[in-house]
Amino acid sequence: MNADVPPPARTASCACGGLSVTCPGEPMLVALCHCRECQKRTGGPFGVAAFYPEAAVITEGASTTYRRTGDSGEEITFHFCPTCGSTVFWYPKVKPGTVAVALGAFADGSFPAPAKQVYTRHRHPWVPLDIAPEAPS
Repeated sequence: MNADVPPPARTASCACGGLSVTCPGEPMLVALCHCRECQKRTGGPFGVAAFYPEAAVITEGASTTYRRTGDSGEEITFHFCPTCGSTVFWYPKVKPGTVAVALGAFADGSFPAPAKQVYTRHRHPWVPLDIAPEAPS
């Protein structure tokens, strides 16, 4: 790819298409989370998020929010579609100025793989991953 041409924007959306977020270029970070709350939120063994600068994303459509306190003690505000219930994006106060977008909402097989995984102590043992684990705390 030509270094002078920015990567194209990507759009993530809910299952019914009523809520979407358009993100410019490549994400700042793609991370996989094994925490119990991400397992509950996704209905799967982990969640994956792509992080972008909040000021650079464009959201469209109505959303319902759910706010909770993360293990960090900081709030996270999730935005999901009021029609189909898909979580599309969230604002983690632990990463001010960023928006996290559910990787699956992009439905893009060419999306960059996670570079980091967190809460590995909650990883299901049958999930094989070759991603750098979180630093011990």
